[in-house]
Amino acid sequence: MEVVTKKRMMIFSGSSYPELAREVADHLGMRVGEVKLDQFANGEVYARFAESVRGADAFVLQSHYTDADMSVNDYIIEQLIMIDALKRASAKRIVAVVPYYGYSRSDKKTLSREPIAAKLIGDMFEVAGVDRVMSVDLHTGQIQGFFDDPFDHLTALPLLEQWIDENIPHEDRTVVSPDAGRVRLTEKFAGHLQSPIAILHKRRDPSKHNVSESLEVIGDIEGRVAILVDDMIDTAGTICGAAKLLKERGAKKVVACATHPVFSGPAVERLTGSEIEQVVVTNTLPIPADKRFDKLVVLSIAPIIASALRAVFEDQSVSEIFRGENA
Repeated sequence: MEVVTKKRMMIFSGSSYPELAREVADHLGMRVGEVKLDQFANGEVYARFAESVRGADAFVLQSHYTDADMSVNDYIIEQLIMIDALKRASAKRIVAVVPYYGYSRSDKKTLSREPIAAKLIGDMFEVAGVDRVMSVDLHTGQIQGFFDDPFDHLTALPLLEQWIDENIPHEDRTVVSPDAGRVRLTEKFAGHLQSPIAILHKRRDPSKHNVSESLEVIGDIEGRVAILVDDMIDTAGTICGAAKLLKERGAKKVVACATHPVFSGPAVERLTGSEIEQVVVTNTLPIPADKRFDKLVVLSIAPIIASALRAVFEDQSVSEIFRGENA
């Protein structure tokens, strides 16, 4: 007997961000697969796929964050349970699509007796049965090394760069790194925009989370549009303090660009009252109505994720989408 097999691609969404999954599927001319997700009375997660996945390349999209319904831990566990169900249902290849990777800031030990939670999360995905992982603008690239299976690191830089090119005159702009750890990202960003860079020298107390102090600007920003670039905005204390310092040092205007709009706690209030004139982010995380404000510009990451999914399914190069600059 001779059997001709056909490759089959399926996209599924966890409960954290079905809107993004539908947008990605629309770009691919597909539909989001059916899966029943629920919680038992004691909070345990239940998942059952409502259609056959045997022999399929199954992509499971879930962003890791906390909202009014579930915590970041709940969403991680839900995705793991979905992966386990796919494995037991004989899916051929399982890809975890994680636009925002939870615990990404716990990527190393800063103090003694601390965990490396990003590595632990990676181990959990490996044990659950994932064959490949895909994420956008990790806090640090070393997280890719926490996995034995392939890891596709996507980047939103092309989206942000295009917005800057269309909205800020070339001769006026300087790209600013909020700290020394983001210099490489800033140099890459500025290289594409053919703009000079500046660096904020910042001191951080490792015993306090989400607290830092900007001290000085290295570079010329007087009379220019300062473009702050970072991977995420969480409580916004750092980026708002940076904007204030840049204005004090003579910047004509401050624009903040970041991939992940985490927007925890006082972030929206701080950004609204800050020296920042525009906050440009992508939709790797959902932004509820109460966290949207006049300065906010949201760009869709869906086309980039869709292109990467198509490349993986067709066994094409993902890095070529970004000209090799997504490492």
